[in-house]
Amino acid sequence: MQVPLRLSPALYAACLIPFACSALSGCNSKSEASPSPSILSVSTAPAAMQPISRELQVAAVFQPFQEVDLHGKVSGYIRQINVDIGDRVHQGQVLATLEVPELQAQVLGADAGVARSQSDIARLKNEIARAEANYAASHANYQRLKAAAEQQPGLIAAQELDDAEAHDLAAAAQVDAAKSATKAGEEALGISKADLQRVHTMAGYASITAPFNGVVTMRYADTGSLIPAGTSNSANAQPVVRLAQSDLLRLRLPIPEENVPLVKEGSEVKVRVPATGKTFTGKVVRYTRNVSDTTRTMLTEVDVKNPDLSLTPGMYANTSFQLQHKDNALVIPAAAVLHGDHTIVWVVDQTGHAQSRNVTLGIASANTQEITAGLNPGDQVIVGGQSALQAGQAVHAVPAHMDLVDYKEQAEGGR
Repeated sequence: MQVPLRLSPALYAACLIPFACSALSGCNSKSEASPSPSILSVSTAPAAMQPISRELQVAAVFQPFQEVDLHGKVSGYIRQINVDIGDRVHQGQVLATLEVPELQAQVLGADAGVARSQSDIARLKNEIARAEANYAASHANYQRLKAAAEQQPGLIAAQELDDAEAHDLAAAAQVDAAKSATKAGEEALGISKADLQRVHTMAGYASITAPFNGVVTMRYADTGSLIPAGTSNSANAQPVVRLAQSDLLRLRLPIPEENVPLVKEGSEVKVRVPATGKTFTGKVVRYTRNVSDTTRTMLTEVDVKNPDLSLTPGMYANTSFQLQHKDNALVIPAAAVLHGDHTIVWVVDQTGHAQSRNVTLGIASANTQEITAGLNPGDQVIVGGQSALQAGQAVHAVPAHMDLVDYKEQAEGGR
């Protein structure tokens, strides 16, 4: 039978002493590896020479370069419609034809009017010929009698001579009248031809044609539909089709006021389309040169070529402008910059103390800032907790637990 082992209090305490000493030894060792509690640990990053770009990102929606609802210029019934939604058409192509009975009657009437005027001209020219022949005979007879009377006075009776002169003058008047009538007939022919041209032009309006190359995006009517003239003041004027030019697209971008001076015509713009995952290049082609009073933005347009129609109007696009760029700039994380009465950056000097420096700023990107004065390459800037710092305070610099490589790559990617 075993007897339970019992320890006296003194012996029990003696056994605990080695464990206590071991624990205390471990604590002292850890304390020696850590900085003094009076030294503040700060996150730092180096100031480095590298590229930097200032970019502006704006979301927009693709719009056709031009888009129009096509109306009939005259009222009529659709006799034939040749296109439907999605059809690509070329400039001048006949999209629909209208039936306009009254125009056909007007064309026939105008044709008849021209023919009648031409017939009148021919008749009047014959009248001129007859009048001139009659005048020639009358004038010759008068001249003959007049000459005989002058050679032998009393040979020709005065009454006969007077009658011959009267016939001569009447024949001359008939020639003038025939010529005047012919001139009036020619003017009437001109009017008839103008009227014929007008009705032929109106008849041409019965064909609705494409004003530019594009895609039919809407069809409003079918064969037999009554289409009122689009030139009427009626608000109910119904279009036939809608046509959009989609081989060239527009992006209308609102540029914030502070970026307006940096927008230049011809500047390249990266355009990423989330729906396709593709990136395109466009150019700034026009802008209003006016900042809106309500939005404080300037409307800017970017054209994007779309020859294969892979982009569809209405798609969203993310655009990126490179407003400024410098290949070799002194760059620090933007989090290191403090703004107040002065723009300052806290640095850790070579003795391990925090010092504030006044700096001058240059180009700013999303996460980085160019410093044009106040820092040198390699300076360790403090990127967090600056509000608790005092000048000359001893600090323990710890590399920042942020992806500082990312801001360098971002700057290099702006090129």
